[in-house]
Amino acid sequence: MAFADAGLTVRFVDSIAAVPALAWNALTTANYPFLRHEFLAALETTGCTTSTSGWQPQHLLVETPDKVLKAVMPLYVKTNSMGEYVFDWSWADAYQRHGMDYYPKLLTAIPFTPCSGPRLCVAAECDFAAIVTLVHKSVLALSESLQASSWHVLFPPEDLRDQLQDHGMIVRTGCQYQWFNQGYRDFEEFLHTFASRKRKNLRKERSAVYDAGITLQAMEGADVSAAEWELFYQFYASTYYVRGRRPYLNAGFFRQISRSMPEQLMLVLARLGSDAIAGALFFKGSDTLYGRYWGADKEVPFLHFETCYYQGIDYCIRHGYKRMDSGAQGEHKIQRGFAPVPTWSAHWIRHPDFRRAIATHVKEEAAHIGDYMQRAANYLPFRKDLQL
Repeated sequence: MAFADAGLTVRFVDSIAAVPALAWNALTTANYPFLRHEFLAALETTGCTTSTSGWQPQHLLVETPDKVLKAVMPLYVKTNSMGEYVFDWSWADAYQRHGMDYYPKLLTAIPFTPCSGPRLCVAAECDFAAIVTLVHKSVLALSESLQASSWHVLFPPEDLRDQLQDHGMIVRTGCQYQWFNQGYRDFEEFLHTFASRKRKNLRKERSAVYDAGITLQAMEGADVSAAEWELFYQFYASTYYVRGRRPYLNAGFFRQISRSMPEQLMLVLARLGSDAIAGALFFKGSDTLYGRYWGADKEVPFLHFETCYYQGIDYCIRHGYKRMDSGAQGEHKIQRGFAPVPTWSAHWIRHPDFRRAIATHVKEEAAHIGDYMQRAANYLPFRKDLQL
């Protein structure tokens, strides 16, 4: 299916493999590893994003008449709401109670990745607003042909959020927690920004891990052995199995990205003696470290905080990263120096009555989230004499 406007054509493809990697990556940004062709291709070729998993690719391309790529956007036909992190289960339930189908729906997001970042990447010479208008019209036409209930854009940046809102999409507010580098020389200088009691608590947490005889090693992706990747996958998968669920990602996915994009990976392994007992995988942008996956096969107090947060903060300081995006959820991050920040999603709902009801709900929800973020900021551990 293709739509033409102002000399440009919108085309939908059912696999990232239909797009040359160089052409796709030329439009995306190095600061956001999850839109790389290599990342999306690994999800598809290893079977993580398929119609069976409820993630049927339907990526959007904007091209000139001679097939020069001018804009790209990840797009999926969803038949469930798994792995999205902007929860609409209650919306789906309401549809079902009224005898209507919520699925399929269209989704612009990075699968299983609650990290804000670009969603529509446009060539520098193109008018961004005009491309958004063309994309909006094309996706809504696609939704008509598929009889999709809705289109959702998760974790977009502010410029795209504003453009979509101008086109009548409902903007929903969320909250996550991120760490910001204030030019610290080392971890100790960061720690000295804490109030005394908070600083002592964090030091106790770190000491508990090291006093248990655990050592930690931060390894660049290219330095991780095949055996270490397999160990890490076992740790990651265990976080799902203990809850009686299958992991979203399989071992093949991690093997593939370890080969195709190692320069944007960093793995922390925790060892007790010679045995690895836990691990956390981070993705690297040009100025942001993204904390993504974790797991352990041994329970050790505070090991999760050390592996996933303190090691990441230390890495950011040593390598000059401006911030650490630690993903979804986790109020416990606040007392460890992660500030509450807003996130957004944009929603087009076909049915007018549900559209009005959801818009009302989202407006009320935003007020509560705004109040929560103000209160949460009061629990940050920093000294009152510092303005961070």
